[in-house]
Amino acid sequence: MANILVVEDEQLIARLLKETLLVEGYQAVTVLNGEDAVQFALRETPHLIILDVMLPGIDGYEVVRRLRAHPKTMHIPIIILSSLGEPKDKVSAFEVGVDDYITKPFHTDELLARIRTQLRRVQQNFLSPLIGLPGGRQIELAIKDKLNSVEPWSMLYLDLDNFKAFNDVYGFLTGNDMIRLVGQICQRMVRQYGNPDDFVGHIGGDDFVVVTTPDCTHILCEHICVRYKEESISFYRPEDLRRGSISGVDRKGRSYQFPLVSLSIGVVNNQLWQPHSIKEVSYLAAEAKNHAKQSTDNVYHILSGWEMSGHDISSYPPRYVSSSTLPPSLAQIVSGNVHHLDEFYLTEKDILAEYEPVSRNTGK
Repeated sequence: MANILVVEDEQLIARLLKETLLVEGYQAVTVLNGEDAVQFALRETPHLIILDVMLPGIDGYEVVRRLRAHPKTMHIPIIILSSLGEPKDKVSAFEVGVDDYITKPFHTDELLARIRTQLRRVQQNFLSPLIGLPGGRQIELAIKDKLNSVEPWSMLYLDLDNFKAFNDVYGFLTGNDMIRLVGQICQRMVRQYGNPDDFVGHIGGDDFVVVTTPDCTHILCEHICVRYKEESISFYRPEDLRRGSISGVDRKGRSYQFPLVSLSIGVVNNQLWQPHSIKEVSYLAAEAKNHAKQSTDNVYHILSGWEMSGHDISSYPPRYVSSSTLPPSLAQIVSGNVHHLDEFYLTEKDILAEYEPVSRNTGK
C-alpha cells in the first residue's frame, strides 16, 4: 500500500489525517514543518504528500519548489490542504507545481478520492509498473542534474546475467519477482548506506541505475551484491542450487546448463574527469558493465582511465549501441557518436582493486 507524508503543523489535524489514512490501508507519516518534509521526502520518497501552506520555517510553496527541483522527488503527487481558499492562493500553488488543492474544512471522502486519483495518475505516467521506481525520463533528468553540478557523483548501472535462461525455466512471474528483488535491495541499501538524495531508477527489464557519490560507491556495491546473493537463493529449486546451474533448453532446442543468475554492476564517476553529456555517461556505464560481466559471480567494475585513455569513443564498434547490450532507453541515448573525449579521466590505482577477477561469464 502507498506511503503518504502528511505535512501539517496543527497536531490535531495531523493526527486526524494520519488515523484516516491508516484506516484506509495507507502507511502515513506526519511531520510538523517544511524543512523536515523536504528531508523526509528526499530520504524516503513517499508515494504522495499532503501539504499545508502555512508552516513554521519555509512555507508549503517553498517545499514544493524544492521537491520539484530534485529528480528524485519531482514526480511525487502533492495535494495542498489549506485554510487559504482565495483564487490567488490556489493559482500560486498550481504555479509552483502542486497537483491538487483542497481547502479546510475538508470532506474525508473527497480527500480520499483525490488521493486515489493522484496515485493512479503517477503510477500510469511516471513510475515503472513492475516495481514503482522512476524510469525513463526521470533517469535522464537525474543524470543531467549531476552533469550540471560541480559536486562529485557516481552512477551504478546494474544488470542481471543469465536472466533469460532463468525466465525461460522458472517462468515470467518468478522472473518478475527477481527483478523486484533487485529494485528493493537497491532501495534498502541506498537508505541504509547511501545519501538522503541518492537516486534509484528502473531503466527497464532487469536493468537499474543508482546515482550516488563516490564515497558511497564501494559500500553500496558490496552490500547490494551480498544481499542479492543471499536473498536470490529462495527463487531456485534445491537441485539447481546443489548443482550451481539451471537446466534449460537453448534457442535451438538443445539441453544446456546455464549458470545461476548473477548481478553485474558497472560504475562511472566524475572524480578526475567531467563527462560532457548524458550520451557519454550512458556509453561509459555500458562499458563498465561489460567489464563486470566478464565474471561469473556478483561483482562490480569501476571504469578506469587506462582502459579507455587514448581511444576515440566514436570509433568503437557498435556493440554497445545495440539493444542486445543496452536496454532500449539507453540504446537511444547513445545511438549517435560521442565526442569531446580527448582527455579521458584517470582514476587512482586503488579504485581498480575493487574489481574482483574471476572466471568468464559467457551468458546474459
